[in-house]
Amino acid sequence: MTATPQPRFADYLELTKPRLSMLSVATAVVGYFASRPVWDGRLFLWMLIGTCLSAAGVAALNQWMESDTDAKMRRTADRPIPAGRMPTGTAFILGWGSCAAGLASLYTQVNGFAALFALLTIISYLAVYTPAKRWSRFSTEIGAVAGAFPPLIGWAAAEGEGELGLILFLLLFFWQVPHFMAIAWIYRADYSAVHFPNLAVRDETGRKVARWSLLTTVAAVLAACMPTFCLGSGMVYFAVSLLLGAWFFSRAWVFDRAVRGATTSRTPEQHARRLFLASVSWLPLQLVWLVVDRVFRFP
Repeated sequence: MTATPQPRFADYLELTKPRLSMLSVATAVVGYFASRPVWDGRLFLWMLIGTCLSAAGVAALNQWMESDTDAKMRRTADRPIPAGRMPTGTAFILGWGSCAAGLASLYTQVNGFAALFALLTIISYLAVYTPAKRWSRFSTEIGAVAGAFPPLIGWAAAEGEGELGLILFLLLFFWQVPHFMAIAWIYRADYSAVHFPNLAVRDETGRKVARWSLLTTVAAVLAACMPTFCLGSGMVYFAVSLLLGAWFFSRAWVFDRAVRGATTSRTPEQHARRLFLASVSWLPLQLVWLVVDRVFRFP
């Protein structure tokens, strides 16, 4: 009998989906600092610990739940569980243990509202979004709700203004749609192979994918500009946000034109990749700019 390989540190790290988990932590940090709290190093550290543990636990449980479909897709087949480098039971125990420790840390060391938003993230991601990927055309939008809760963990920890919490939620929600639509279009063959009925699989022409990406990009840019009208940010913030948004919009616009047959020097897949790269650049630039403006209060 062949012995099961022992998981390496790299396998445990991959189980937490570090890039996706760090995005959740980073947006929680943005929510905290954008609220301009009175600095409390202890509270901030516990907010970080609780968010990190919760995000890592969600990622591990997601891979445990999707190990069968992960094994059938090229981009996920080498993950620790489908590749046979980690037993499913290990992932299950680590995932729930990490989620429980994260929620306990936030509830006891930060406040109940921060723990509530972490709990909403866990429930919406695991109990709603992950199953919905197998049966719903709207799985991306459902997942975007789950992905929009983490900044509210930081916002709640800092006891920020209500308008700021709404803006952060809307910005993250709308940003995720073009971001994940671009990924889904690039890897639509993988999703089709496991019968995930997302829009990129159902829309063979890509026209609905590109148009929905374009519309939600506009919505994300509008959400990013809302602090000028709701939080007293000045015209400097508004102008820079418009410039950043125009660049993001241009990538979505060209992707939309490409799938509709407009003559371009690149294929729709190449434009989808450019939209993806623009999305992963626009979000941190916009969020950092929001924090900088909130701290320094430009005219």
